[in-house]
Amino acid sequence: MKRFFLAAAFLQHAICAHAVDSVSAEVGGGTHGVHLWRVGAQWVPHPEWLAERRWDYYWDVSFGNWHSDTGTTHDFGVTPVFRYARHARGWYFDGGVGAHVVSESHVSSDLGFSTHFQFGNHLGVGYNFGGFSVSGRFQHLSNAGMRNPNPGINFLQLRVQYPLR
Repeated sequence: MKRFFLAAAFLQHAICAHAVDSVSAEVGGGTHGVHLWRVGAQWVPHPEWLAERRWDYYWDVSFGNWHSDTGTTHDFGVTPVFRYARHARGWYFDGGVGAHVVSESHVSSDLGFSTHFQFGNHLGVGYNFGGFSVSGRFQHLSNAGMRNPNPGINFLQLRVQYPLR
């Protein structure tokens, strides 16, 4: 558990060095009676190969808790996210595949992971109001068959993202 929090503290410090572009908060419900909340920080590198296109990408670092009938599990994730938006304001779609570390392998009475490391992928649709954005996401986490059992978990999430610039 100490290693988990040390890694989270180190990466949160690294984010500050990269000038955080936005912060986010999300809540959701998942399979196996698991509910979550997360906070995150994002930064956008604006690569030249995506210049003058409707695509962009950003890095999302998040920390949160999953609550179930057996208690609380902590979740730390790092995900590169691609976003497609026709305009700066309006509808967008995003998706990403990243890495998550969960503090407990037994998340609920009917869900036990064989590894603390999980891949997390999501698809979402949202609306950018200019000052902030709101999105709905479907997220799946599993260890991608690295070790069995590999039950995975699915979440539906509501996310609010607020730009700092």
